[in-house]
Amino acid sequence: MTTPPVARKIPHRMEQLGRVRVDEYAWMKDDNWQEVLRDPSLLREDIATHLRAENAYTADILSGTQDLQATLVAEMKGRMQEVESYPPQPHGPWSYGVRYDRGAQYPVYTRHRTDAPQHEQVLLDMNACAATHDYFAVATAIHSPDHRLFAYAEDTQGSEIYRVRIKDIASGQMLGAPIDNCSGAFTFSPDARHLFWIWRDDHGRPARVYRRAVGSDTDTLVYEEQDAGFFVGVEATRSGQWIIITAGNHDTSETWLIPAATPDAAPTCVEPRRTGVMYGLHHWGTDFVVLTNADGAVDFMLMLAPQDAPARANWRALVAHEPGHYITECMTFANWLVWRERHDANCRIVMQTRTGDRHALEPREAAYDLSLCGGYEYDTVALRYIYQSPTTPRQWFTYDMAQRTHTLIKQQDVPSGHAPADYRCWRLMARAPDGQDVPITVLGRHDAPCDGSAPLLLYGYGSYGHAIEPDFSTRVLSLVDRGWFYAIAHVRGGSEKGWNWFLGGRGANKPNSFTDFIACAEHLVARGFGTAGRIVADGRSAGGMVMGAIANMRPDLFAGIVAVVPFVDELNTMSDASLPLTPPEWPEWGNPLEDAAAYDLIESYAAYEQVRPRAYPAILAMGGLTDPRVTYWEPAKWVARLRENTLSSRPVMLRTNMEAGHRGATGRFDSLRDAALIHAFAIWAIETA
Repeated sequence: MTTPPVARKIPHRMEQLGRVRVDEYAWMKDDNWQEVLRDPSLLREDIATHLRAENAYTADILSGTQDLQATLVAEMKGRMQEVESYPPQPHGPWSYGVRYDRGAQYPVYTRHRTDAPQHEQVLLDMNACAATHDYFAVATAIHSPDHRLFAYAEDTQGSEIYRVRIKDIASGQMLGAPIDNCSGAFTFSPDARHLFWIWRDDHGRPARVYRRAVGSDTDTLVYEEQDAGFFVGVEATRSGQWIIITAGNHDTSETWLIPAATPDAAPTCVEPRRTGVMYGLHHWGTDFVVLTNADGAVDFMLMLAPQDAPARANWRALVAHEPGHYITECMTFANWLVWRERHDANCRIVMQTRTGDRHALEPREAAYDLSLCGGYEYDTVALRYIYQSPTTPRQWFTYDMAQRTHTLIKQQDVPSGHAPADYRCWRLMARAPDGQDVPITVLGRHDAPCDGSAPLLLYGYGSYGHAIEPDFSTRVLSLVDRGWFYAIAHVRGGSEKGWNWFLGGRGANKPNSFTDFIACAEHLVARGFGTAGRIVADGRSAGGMVMGAIANMRPDLFAGIVAVVPFVDELNTMSDASLPLTPPEWPEWGNPLEDAAAYDLIESYAAYEQVRPRAYPAILAMGGLTDPRVTYWEPAKWVARLRENTLSSRPVMLRTNMEAGHRGATGRFDSLRDAALIHAFAIWAIETA
């Protein structure tokens, strides 16, 4: 077996709030990291050499799985439509869609006259754009309200620092110079004469809103956020009557308005920010619908505010707060209000007329995902939504809200074949140490034995109030069809059981996310869905924090742990105010620069800080060199410290994508290689345990 890389140790002593810590691998953070995000070739050579050595070691350890990886890629590709398209969205005389051509890695954005679908116009061919880049992604791609223009935000490094281009559709010519340093978020003004876009500062934070007259190269500052912990956003209302600027962090928000009739007017604040109060506006006739947690509405409620005086003093009740029924989003139509709410890890879509008549879409499977598709039309009764479950491929429906009739407009096809009856989905509840019931979604073959003999992959996230939906995934079928169970632990920190479920895994309550995950693993073992020591745990990004914690807390439960772009150096990251996400995330984890209790809490669970001599399972950590969210040095440092301390013979591996960021490879087929690597590692970890 190849000898693993040995990272040199250069002790770096830090004193903070009277506490001292030593980081022997701090040298892996390039002082030039901000420039590296824009140009990866600038990475310091000693760091690059070490990362390449780690990649070579990982490839060597898993070299015996190369044929398996190729088989897995072929299987996953065989479940994908080579030629694929998604239901176009109508907008007046045009319908706008997205399709993939045979063999194409990237989508093509198109449109056609609604009454002449055979005459297609190509708005953006991402394959042509990506041809000269190792990495290519588009964050936003939209047409102007008058259908003359098309704009898109492109990223060619993976750093999420976007360049916006505006195209005249008729001539195909680009208008004006590209807009650089964009966060990827922008919107046309409803009159299509201006583009409002978000500027990223030198720390990578969305901090300003600019307005550019289409065709010019001059930008006018519209709004600048002074709080480094607040990110800004911009959008036009569905009604086309307002431009909305938002500023907020994870628990406080503020909204500013610009009338569409005067897009060059200065924005006006709706209601000044107040710590702990979130609100968002949706224009509806002569009012705004306000989605807010004000007045203790933990799971949010809907209020009405007159558009001429939308301040908090004028809000009046529309949809009352119902504890445990978390309103995740809402949409307004000319005569309808639609919202989505989540209860006990499943969701429903509710519709209400202006007169208060209300009905809901609420499927009855044990676990499923029901999502709104948005759309461009405001004065319509047609609602577009998607239904799916772990056993049921995606189905696109148009729902007539007035007639209450469904029309299936597309169903995901699995070319290699898929029979939902061959699979079974379970919804279980694990008892956490404090008595809370933690939902678990399990997928397996219908005839899979629940006697502990099957290997188990357990996925978890648990941060930011982001719920992991029980959706349909063709990729996990490669494990399930090999006799595995695939499970999702809906741990606290997400919002599967409402906003309190998020608050129960946040800040001082963060350790609940870790103990919930362990409780889920133990419950699955007790129910025969796995055996201790034959489980592979999987977490991505903030879910990697869970992976780092459970590796330290209960390494005996797992044969392997996958941690993709993992947030595992929590104390050092939250103590570095120059990093893009640090100030905005102090409400999430605490501020260890100013709060001793927060320092001690983060240190108590931080994966990197809590590495000790113990028998760790096999670990595969994966990072991205240009990742602005979880920087490449976090997994690199963690792996070095784990390898130094582990008492087992199980390998600790690092694979860094030297050409991508947080999201990994962007091509639809290229991304299969990462998924195949993870599955192959999981199979290898079980077979070699």
